[in-house]
Amino acid sequence: MSAPSNTAAEKWASALPRWAIPDRILDRAPTSPWIHPVESFRPEGDLHVSTPSRRVALEALPDGGSVLDIGCGGGRAAFGLTPPAQRVVGVDHQAGMLEVFTTEANARGIDVSTVLGDWPDVADHTPTCDVVTCHHVFYNIANLVPFVEALTSHARRRVVVELPQRHPLSSMSQMWRHFWDLDRPAEPTAHDALAVVESTDVQARLELFDSVIEPRPVTARDVEFTRIRLCLTAERDAEIRRYMEDHPVTSRAMATIWWDV
Repeated sequence: MSAPSNTAAEKWASALPRWAIPDRILDRAPTSPWIHPVESFRPEGDLHVSTPSRRVALEALPDGGSVLDIGCGGGRAAFGLTPPAQRVVGVDHQAGMLEVFTTEANARGIDVSTVLGDWPDVADHTPTCDVVTCHHVFYNIANLVPFVEALTSHARRRVVVELPQRHPLSSMSQMWRHFWDLDRPAEPTAHDALAVVESTDVQARLELFDSVIEPRPVTARDVEFTRIRLCLTAERDAEIRRYMEDHPVTSRAMATIWWDV
């Protein structure tokens, strides 16, 4: 007997490839646009700012509890929960991210362990924790059902997922139109992610919120990062800077999805 169709999962999986950059543009890129520089993921500033994601995670955390952070990067999600958490486990496919995660945990006097690899491939080697967090990862995962099921199986109390309300590259959609005359997709969305989560037989909740971005000058690093993302050459830096200064980003539309186990 064939497995039952999961319409929500199929919609999610079919929408993500539409975000691929067309070959006519990608072939002209001086370097790969799919960059995740480790230095950009170092947890800086106040990690204890109140957000729905942090609030619902704290509600489920006991004093001295543990947090499993999937796609942890430098650990902003996990370290925003210490205290009360006293143990953090980071999972990431980049060894450099796990080095930052470990360094930050040691500096805070937090018990730490890490697992190198892709989730859920490394799930069997990953411990269960009180709360599982997963921030800014979902839009990278086409086959979302086993990913979500592994999150659930590794939480004793609650799973908390944070993601933009629309694909994270949506913030650059107008720039793609300006520099390449390219229209970008509108899907999938956080509501689509919620539908996939609920298809795994958990009762999940969704809360939408705006994350305020404090104004600051556009830096050379900002321009470089944007140029690489847009597959442009350094000769366009002045134009990129002007565009970014004329169109400042002041907030991000975010979503928190969470469920108890």
